[in-house]
Amino acid sequence: MRLRWMIICALALPMGLVAQTPSTPAPTLGQVATLSLSEALQQAKNNNPVYRQRLASAATARAQVRNAYGALLPTASVSGGLNYVGSGEANFGQGFTRATPATVGSSYNAGLLWQLDGSRILAPKQQKANRNAVDEDISNQESSLRFSVTTQYFTGMASSAQVTVARQQVERNKSFLELASAKYKVGQGTLIEVRQAEVQKAQSDVALLRAIQADNEAKIELFRQIGVAPPLPVEQIMLSDSFPVVEPKYDLGDLVQQASSQNPSLKALEARSHAADVAVTSAKTAYLPSLAVQAGWSGFTQRQTDQGALLNETLAGLQGSAASCFTNDSIRSGAGLGTIGSPALNCNQLVGLNAAGTALTPTVRQSVIDGNSEFPFKFQSQPFGASLTISLPIFTGFARGLAVQQAREASIDADESLRAQQLQVRSDVHSRYLALQTAYTAIAVQGQSRDAARDQLRLAQDRYRLGSGTSLEVSDAENNVQRAEGDYVNAIYDYHKALAALEAAVGRPLRQ
Repeated sequence: MRLRWMIICALALPMGLVAQTPSTPAPTLGQVATLSLSEALQQAKNNNPVYRQRLASAATARAQVRNAYGALLPTASVSGGLNYVGSGEANFGQGFTRATPATVGSSYNAGLLWQLDGSRILAPKQQKANRNAVDEDISNQESSLRFSVTTQYFTGMASSAQVTVARQQVERNKSFLELASAKYKVGQGTLIEVRQAEVQKAQSDVALLRAIQADNEAKIELFRQIGVAPPLPVEQIMLSDSFPVVEPKYDLGDLVQQASSQNPSLKALEARSHAADVAVTSAKTAYLPSLAVQAGWSGFTQRQTDQGALLNETLAGLQGSAASCFTNDSIRSGAGLGTIGSPALNCNQLVGLNAAGTALTPTVRQSVIDGNSEFPFKFQSQPFGASLTISLPIFTGFARGLAVQQAREASIDADESLRAQQLQVRSDVHSRYLALQTAYTAIAVQGQSRDAARDQLRLAQDRYRLGSGTSLEVSDAENNVQRAEGDYVNAIYDYHKALAALEAAVGRPLRQ
């Protein structure tokens, strides 16, 4: 009677262990961080490197539109410069030379230029099309990012569920080991059964370690796709969302129609196709005339570094002018046309020399000195200039025809890429719709398999407790339960992944 009660107590022990907390202590509340799918998606939009790179292209696209409008306006430029010419001799040919002093100078130029042609006129439209294409590319990248993060989130949830399955298997094997040991102690079992249970327990322990590793790796990969490092050790981070399994009741034709108008990859290629069409029109404008209007202002200063040489040069020049004056006055007197007076005095004074004609008058000397002091900012302005040019290229070596043909080829490539993607999207929606239906049906099948495996385990345990079954039956039943529960977990998250894939193909959320 005593022996019977010991066996009954040993057989009842596994049922109590199943309901207990797993042997591995769970982290306390203060050590656990939770991450929902919406938080993961928002963090990915803020931090994913590839998505941020694509976002950066939007600013460039907007700047290109602004630049295209700016090209329709005149351009203004201002320049200034300094120059220096050393002293030496200027050679005028045939043996005529002249000593030149060193000079320094400065100059400025201010101008306006307005150019107008067909490509400039169409540039804003073309750049707007390119900007829209970039925006659609960003939306497509965001959709791809959402799909990859969502799929990895489900992978992480599936890995966490597989850890739970592995823990349950450890507890079942632990209970089986204790039961086999208890039967062996009371003479109702064999040492072989005990050793088999120990091997089974060790294998389940290793399977649990690998499940935990897979769970941690799934979370690490999730944070990599998000674009940040885990804020805590990954074993302290829990994926907090839960998703119901709902029978998919979608109309395939309606899904295909929605994908045709909402799929991000299609919209991106449609925008690229439109931009290519505008590029063809822009290339054709090379056959039209162009207009250019130019206006400018300029000025300069010049200063001789040897002021004495400048004064001597001025003196020599004025003396030559005085000599000419003397000659003209003598001719006039000989012709009886009267005299100006005292030629030696009046001619020298007229050109700015002293009475003897050997030096500059103080006024002229100071004027020469002042004129040589304009460097660098007392500019002598030059006359305003403007021009209008209309040009029509006649022959450019077939360059225009080549440019138009290249633009047409790019447009055809864009159209064919769009058509190919339309076929691909239609195929993706159809196949992913079927995959979702299959995944939902598989859940029910795997659920039935799990229930059958649990019943098989319960019957094997009962037979073993009563002594009519063997430990091999229990061991096989436990392995079948673990496999069935793992397959059931995979079926559930395969359903969620299939729904996420269908949402990505359609281009909008389908979950209610």
